[in-house]
Amino acid sequence: MRVLMSGASGLLGSAIGRALEADGEALTRLVRDGAQGDNQIAWEPGESLTLPSGFDAVIHLAGEGVVGRWTAAKKERVRDSRVLGTRTIAEAVTRMDVKPRVMVAASAIGFYGSRGDEVLNEESTSGTGFLAEVCREWEAASEPVERTGVRVVHIRIGVVLSTHGALGKMLLPFRVGLGGRLGSGKQWLSWIHVDDVVGAVQHVLGNETVSGPVNLVGPNPVTNAEFTKALGHALSRPTIFPVPALALRFALGEMADEALLASQRVQPQRLLASGYLFRFTELGEALAEILAKKPV
Repeated sequence: MRVLMSGASGLLGSAIGRALEADGEALTRLVRDGAQGDNQIAWEPGESLTLPSGFDAVIHLAGEGVVGRWTAAKKERVRDSRVLGTRTIAEAVTRMDVKPRVMVAASAIGFYGSRGDEVLNEESTSGTGFLAEVCREWEAASEPVERTGVRVVHIRIGVVLSTHGALGKMLLPFRVGLGGRLGSGKQWLSWIHVDDVVGAVQHVLGNETVSGPVNLVGPNPVTNAEFTKALGHALSRPTIFPVPALALRFALGEMADEALLASQRVQPQRLLASGYLFRFTELGEALAEILAKKPV
């Protein structure tokens, strides 16, 4: 299978790319500020892009990270990198003489907004807030591809556990005994091991019955308090220093409410219904496997 992928240098792109190449797939990377070559194609969101035919699948992961204070400029970069980026690739796909069989496009569980204890699946409505708004526009930007008959899968990604990313940033304070719940700790956190992100993407690439939104989260979400306790246990450290919601809002503004204090109890209904078998279903097992890869 010939695969074209954007965001290939990121946390998820790197892991997915390694797995595809290990399986013998031919991978071509869409790169920004890079030279054109046999295995890479230069592109820029918002600029015209011409793609050669011959790809069986397109995986689009590129997007500005959301971590940091959400200034007007930061929010514009977050939105444009996703919406304009997806639109650029989608329009290029529609112009291909021979189109791919499937396009897998990144999205996020931010689509649902903060919903308290409500159990959410792919049939749930979108929520309110900046992230929900961006996710709606992000997914809508690939509609031109769907209209050509290409199967499109929107992977709504939860909190990814790996030796890098969000978990990597949490480890230092927890290791020195300064870890604690965020706010009340009652907010739900829908997590997924990075290996299951890779496995799920490979699964939807090859399963022609899967289309539309697919939640990339594990089947057993936890509260922030439960996550904090599990991480402290895995590191054999106390978790007695909660971070007040007010302090988070002072430091991070709007992002604190939408990313750290938001409650999203999401289920991977379509993955399970399509036969995907999770490698990691319990948080403690996932954390133990990840931490075994990195000195603690």
